[in-house]
Amino acid sequence: MNGREAALKARTVRIWSVVHTWSSLISTLFLLLLCITGLPLIFHHEIDELLGYDPKPEIAQPGAMKRSIDEIARTALANDPGRVLQYILWDKDEPNSVIAFTNNKVDGNPDAATLRAYDAHTAKPLGSVGGGPMLIFLKLHVDMFAGQPGKLFLGAMGFLFLVAIVSGVVLYWPFTRRLSFGTLRDKSRRIAWFDWHNLLGAVTIAWALVVGATGVINTLAEVMLSQWKANELTDMVKSYAGKPPPVHLASLDVALENARKAAPDMNVSFVAFPGTPFTSSHHFAVFMRGDTPLTSRLLKPVLLDGETGEVSDARDLPVYLKALLVSQPLHFGDYGGMPLKIIWALLDIMTIVVIVSGLYLWVVKRRKHRSHAIVGQPALQPSR
Repeated sequence: MNGREAALKARTVRIWSVVHTWSSLISTLFLLLLCITGLPLIFHHEIDELLGYDPKPEIAQPGAMKRSIDEIARTALANDPGRVLQYILWDKDEPNSVIAFTNNKVDGNPDAATLRAYDAHTAKPLGSVGGGPMLIFLKLHVDMFAGQPGKLFLGAMGFLFLVAIVSGVVLYWPFTRRLSFGTLRDKSRRIAWFDWHNLLGAVTIAWALVVGATGVINTLAEVMLSQWKANELTDMVKSYAGKPPPVHLASLDVALENARKAAPDMNVSFVAFPGTPFTSSHHFAVFMRGDTPLTSRLLKPVLLDGETGEVSDARDLPVYLKALLVSQPLHFGDYGGMPLKIIWALLDIMTIVVIVSGLYLWVVKRRKHRSHAIVGQPALQPSR
């Protein structure tokens, strides 16, 4: 290698080193926040159930009839007087309960919503859903209690995390390939931390890329929803342009029956009432889902006239919203039951170690450079 090639290679290494160092440092504290809050969220169903924030209905007698959704809706409004219904949801893992969302107004702030579960066979209230400590962890993880700006900021930190991963592979691969995989040297504390940092980074790299990428996608959920409303939804309801919102709403049972006929091979996931962010001011939107592990995550909206309950339109969601729906459960390992959740948790803990060890190595390196500068020695040292 001649002098020019060596200089170019050294310059490339310095550039990648700067990219890796600063993309890691800028995002470090927020990545720690995301990893620490994400750890209990992997098991949020189990924790909510243990703490009583995921109430379960009594076991129904064989052949017992389910109550009408209209009756459950009336019960929900009676339990929250002065409020309006926004959504009614069916938990795919608990078919015998129905969850009603009420709020101060139909397009009210999601943080002001009240979620209560009702027994599908008796229409009796089972208790509040989704509160407790897991809600605090979720808000910290999703937007740090800062709303959409917080989501976009965390999305930017997630993007820097992806940059740090890629730059770390490019930068340290030439060094680590000289050693057998899993080699842990004991020359010094710094070298030991460096080896652990690289080993755990190599073990978690695929997981970190998946979780980082899906996390970035999830922060764009509201942007994607706005895009869908401005394009596909607007086209679906264009014949209703200029019409006033319905004064009297159609029967929910009629609307659901018509939605099932429009998508006969699918099940109801949730109903959005007219005026909520998931539909127009004129329509019920019944979101249907499939019955396989993958298709149960994908939704198909069926729009129904708010006054008559008749089907107005039904279309598949665009690709970018399908990507969002698939990425949400993948982000928390919510595809393969408890075994996958445990794997996700172990990888999360390893990633915390990678982040902390990276910060430690940077601090030690800075101290070493500073001490060299004091005694008049060159400050540039190998990055290992």
